[in-house]
Amino acid sequence: MRLVTFSDARGTRIGRLESERVVDLADAAPELPRELRALLAAGPLALGRASSAPGVGLPLASLRLEAPIPRPGKILAVGLNYRAHAAETGREPPAVPVIFNKQTTSASGPADAIHLPRASAALDYEGELGFVIGRACRHVPRARAAEVIAGFVVVNDVTVRDWQARSPTMTMGKSFDTHCPFGPALVTPDEVGDPLALRLRTWVNGELRQDASTKDLIFDPAALIEHLSTAFTLEPGDLISTGTPAGVAAAMKPPRWLVPGDVVRVEVEGVGVLENRVIAEPADTPRL
Repeated sequence: MRLVTFSDARGTRIGRLESERVVDLADAAPELPRELRALLAAGPLALGRASSAPGVGLPLASLRLEAPIPRPGKILAVGLNYRAHAAETGREPPAVPVIFNKQTTSASGPADAIHLPRASAALDYEGELGFVIGRACRHVPRARAAEVIAGFVVVNDVTVRDWQARSPTMTMGKSFDTHCPFGPALVTPDEVGDPLALRLRTWVNGELRQDASTKDLIFDPAALIEHLSTAFTLEPGDLISTGTPAGVAAAMKPPRWLVPGDVVRVEVEGVGVLENRVIAEPADTPRL
């Protein structure tokens, strides 16, 4: 099943993506929650109803796809989690996951614009496989980690490199508004298959920059869940992004930073595609 959050003239709600049509769950199953995080929290029976509720479907082309979880409770990400990416940075693969957070206000949709911030020109892309937690959990053993994954998404962990380098936590450089496009749908694990056998590619203006397999991950989703849930409760709708492979702009000599007009396309096999255009941060963004 592929679950989406979408908007049209009637507002924002959730649906089931079937090829080029979206079954509007507000019509097909009006008893279900109207927000995806609440649907996940409602449990297996609600998800079963979402997967089977009949409906004609709305044309996908007539809808705007939003981030599947418009405001995740947590956005957690992993640094240096591909062997080849660690190598291109000149660092040893980490012995434990390098965890940082992106502020939830960075979340944006699969076709939304990425802002080149007024504060920096060192804007970089990071195509990634992400997953969303489906149930509240703590102290999850690796062997049971699959039970808490609601589904997978494509993520672009957009990064402002000079701001990232100013702090060992990386949070500032990872959290600018619009810098976490993800989606286009939440794809349930049965449709994805083996998450460690997926091809991940990133293009900038049609030029292939990243081309890797998730088998190169150092810490797989199960290991990340075990590690994170040792410290704190993971909750329905939390987004975890698993790290980026080699090929980022920062590793090029000289770096080839993103500029307004660039189009970044990230594709993860079996999960979907993001395509986001870079624009200058609008002059009307809130300021004092």
